[in-house]
Amino acid sequence: MSAGVADLRKAVAAAQERQALYQQSTILFVDEIHRFNKAQQDVILPHVEDGTVTFIGATTENPSFEVNAPLLSRCRVFTLNALDDDAVTVIITRALQDDRRGLAPLLPQLEPDAMAHLVNIANGDARVALNALEMAVVAAEPEDGGRRRVTMEGIADALQRRTPQYDKDGDSHYDTISAFIKSVRGSSPDGALYWLARMLEAGEDPMFIARRLVILAAEDIGLANPGALPVAVAAQQAVHFVGLPEGRIPLAEATVYLATSPKSNAAYMGLERALDDVRGKPHEPVPLHLRNAVTGLMRGMGYGAGYKYSHDYEGHFEAQEFLPPGLSGRRYYEPSDQGSEAAIAERLRRWWGDAR
Repeated sequence: MSAGVADLRKAVAAAQERQALYQQSTILFVDEIHRFNKAQQDVILPHVEDGTVTFIGATTENPSFEVNAPLLSRCRVFTLNALDDDAVTVIITRALQDDRRGLAPLLPQLEPDAMAHLVNIANGDARVALNALEMAVVAAEPEDGGRRRVTMEGIADALQRRTPQYDKDGDSHYDTISAFIKSVRGSSPDGALYWLARMLEAGEDPMFIARRLVILAAEDIGLANPGALPVAVAAQQAVHFVGLPEGRIPLAEATVYLATSPKSNAAYMGLERALDDVRGKPHEPVPLHLRNAVTGLMRGMGYGAGYKYSHDYEGHFEAQEFLPPGLSGRRYYEPSDQGSEAAIAERLRRWWGDAR
C-alpha cells in the first residue's frame, strides 16, 4: 500500500469532477485499509458521507481495531472466510482445464493423491494451490504426446509445507492463544497440544506462550494444585535457557500438566473481591492490635495490644479479627473442592468454623 493523503485527495477531486460533469458515481477501493493511519482515514470520511464516493476497503485485520469508528459505522462489514476443500478442488480443476488462462495447453494430468495433497496443503488459500500447481506442472517432464503427469512428489516439491494462516500481530495470534488457554482451562490436553503445535509451527514467540502458561497456572489452577505454578515457571526458565527447537518439549510438558490438573480460580476471585472493597469502601485505619509496637510511644498508644501470637496456642492457631471493623466477617477466599484446595477448605473449617 503506497497511496497517501495526496493520492486520496486527487481521487476524490476526480470523483467530484466526474459526478459534476457526467453524473457518474465513483467507487473508491482501498486495499489493506488497515495500513492507513487515522489522518488518512479521516480524509475519506466526509466524501463517503456526502456520497462523492462509494468506499470499499479490504483488510486482513479486524476492522474493529484497524478502521476508525466513524468510518466503520458508515460501512457494511463482510467477512471473507477461507475456502473449503470442495471450493479449492473446483479452482484447481478449472486451472487444469482452462485453455486461455489456465494450464490446459501444457496437457497436465494431476494424479488423485496429488490432488488430495494439494488441497490439503493449500489450507483454504486458492493462491497457494494455484502457485504450487503451476510450479509442479511446469517442472514435470513431458511424456509421449506431450502430457505432463503431476504426482504427489511433484506437488510436495513445489510447496513443501503448509502455509500457516497466522499473523503474530493480528487476529489469528489472539484467536489461537485464546483457543490454547481455553483448552488448558477446559482440561483438554489434546486440544491444548494441538493449538500449541499451531503456534510453534507458525513461529510464535515461545516466551509469549510460556508467560501465558505462568499466568494460567496461577489464575485457573491456583491452589487446587500448588505444583502448577512452579512447573509453569520452570518451563519458562527452560525455554529461556535452551531456546527452540528443544524448548518445545518443556512447553508441551507444562501444557499437559496444567491441562490435566484440577482447576480452581478461588485465590484469583478472592483477590478481585478484596480489590472491589478496597476501591469501593472507606479505607479504615489498620486495627491497633495488628500494628507493630516498635517504640514505647507506640506501645503507650495501644499498638499491638490484644494481638494473639499464633505459635503460642495449640495447633498454632487462635481465632482473632484481621479485617478493619467495617469489613468484619467479610469472606474473600472461597476454596473449591478440587484437588489440594479441598484440604485447604477443610483446614479453614476446622480453624474458623463459621467465624470467617
